Amino acid sequence: MTLEKVIDDKIADLLMKIDKQKLPKHIAIIMDGNGRWASRKGLPRSFGHKQGVSVLKKILKSAKNLGCKVLTVYAFSTENWTRPTKEVNFLINLFSEVLKNEIKEIHEESIKIKFVGDLTPFPKNLKEIISSSESLTKNNNKFSFNVCVNYGGRQEIVKVAKELALKSSTGEINPSEINEELFNSELLTRGIKDPELLIRTSGEKRISNFLLWQLAYSEIYISDVLWPEFNEHEFLKAIIDYQSRTRRFGGIESLPNESLEDSQSSS
Repeated sequence: MTLEKVIDDKIADLLMKIDKQKLPKHIAIIMDGNGRWASRKGLPRSFGHKQGVSVLKKILKSAKNLGCKVLTVYAFSTENWTRPTKEVNFLINLFSEVLKNEIKEIHEESIKIKFVGDLTPFPKNLKEIISSSESLTKNNNKFSFNVCVNYGGRQEIVKVAKELALKSSTGEINPSEINEELFNSELLTRGIKDPELLIRTSGEKRISNFLLWQLAYSEIYISDVLWPEFNEHEFLKAIIDYQSRTRRFGGIESLPNESLEDSQSSS
């Protein structure tokens, strides 16, 4: 029996354990461990980032085929600018290269791509590629793929606070009108339902300034696997773990994996 056959059989076994009626509609991923994976193999960190892109393509396909509706990934944080200039420049060039090479297939798969974050510091050519990619796929409705670049959760919350303060000072809104719904409407992720599941690879147990507002009630799954070695098998294990949990949203009891929206409507 070949290794490929063994892997395929394991994936088939995991797929049989998944309840398609209880899938997380929105999954967020902190793709951690690219640099460490490369360093452990005696390779430049850039090799880890390239391998990470290959893994992301497979997980994107797996999530879509499984029946999930939204995938949001942390590709470049506001803190990543502190990395060596050579690595930052490589990542920026990698974004451009991957988009140019993959956007046609993404569009053909009816996937809508959106970039979440402050794009201002990026080179003009990358911003143009991002803009054209979003325009090309804006009407696609089978699956949404959100890429967080130059994104920080605290920075996003401060940005919203400033915008609401300005609207209040000009009389556009009354301070008493500010609530979660209004706050949500000013977020960079407005119009996108919050993730039900957050996956973080590499064994780190923190959320690293990622979607701080949006992850309020997300289930968190930590994988010890470094992102370049993450695969469909590991992804399905995360889904199965999610489905084994009972989501209470601060209450006493709810149905396993019942959404916050469903929980509120039934109360």
